[in-house]
Amino acid sequence: MLERAVGLSPRALEAIADLERRVVDADGGRLKLEWRTLRNRPGEQVEDLLWWDGERLLGFLGLYGYGSSLELELAGMVAPEARRRGIATALLDAAIKLPRARGKQQVLLIVPRPSEAGKRLALARGAALDHSEHALLLSHAPSGAVGDAAVGLRPARPADVATVARLLEVGFGNPATDAADRLEQTVVIEYAGATVGTMFVSRDGHDAGIYGFVVDPPWQGRGIGREALRRACEHLRNEDVRHIRLEVAVENDRALGLYTSTGFAPVTTEDYYALPG
Repeated sequence: MLERAVGLSPRALEAIADLERRVVDADGGRLKLEWRTLRNRPGEQVEDLLWWDGERLLGFLGLYGYGSSLELELAGMVAPEARRRGIATALLDAAIKLPRARGKQQVLLIVPRPSEAGKRLALARGAALDHSEHALLLSHAPSGAVGDAAVGLRPARPADVATVARLLEVGFGNPATDAADRLEQTVVIEYAGATVGTMFVSRDGHDAGIYGFVVDPPWQGRGIGREALRRACEHLRNEDVRHIRLEVAVENDRALGLYTSTGFAPVTTEDYYALPG
């Protein structure tokens, strides 16, 4: 039975976590479920689709929008014993009716690269590969020696929004329209007092994610990014964070080398398929 959930109850969250464990045990890798977001759904509209067989959850698909972005991501899973029963198709059919009504202009289905079934599902909907990212994980102290003491990290302030937005546009090529919405998670990277970069840090209990990590091009090549990343990870570890995750575009070999040299290990590669409007 399909449930269109407006907010997630403790029972639903527990069932999603149990399903995630079963899927990862069977398939390996990881699933991009964004647990902090799931636990803090505002309960104002349908953002999650669940497929139940009695009390047992067999399928899940979550919708993820970020601030004022016109992009929406879909990520989900089906229990190993319940595949080839049309559950994934039913979840996606229900999901693709929702984003357009909310003004979203692009909908991306996230598919772990090893999942041939996920790829077939995306292509059957006329989706085209938009981009791919390596997912990496750090589960120990960061590697590398202490770097330049002139590198500093601090929480962003409202006065930093314009600078952060510019850095994100320079680093990722798209206008950063949601910089103000994510101010609470934003860290400013400084060098000798000058703002030279930024990153977002999202924490959920013993887990954390680093994303939107960019150093202004004129300041690159000086070890600033390496020291900023090492210091951010060290700070999180000191606050009892056990797992730190991040993603990097598959074509960004330079960033991938930085992350792996800091101790991050690849977990899986995820393909983002753009669904037709």
